[in-house]
Amino acid sequence: MIIPIRCFSCGKPVGHLYEEYLQRVENGEDPKIIMDELGLKRYCCRALFLGHVDLLEKVARFKKS
Repeated sequence: MIIPIRCFSCGKPVGHLYEEYLQRVENGEDPKIIMDELGLKRYCCRALFLGHVDLLEKVARFKKS
């Protein structure tokens, strides 16, 4: 739903980098270059960013019963 604070595999803090990543991707920059500049070297951390689908807005529409 939201990006995890730490990488599931290696434990590196990555949550604070996601907003900058999204903004730069929307501006048309290459995701590979962005992740290199943000310091995401490991493939596990890169996979978190590339495979993340934000479902928070869709889930927030439903009430808890």
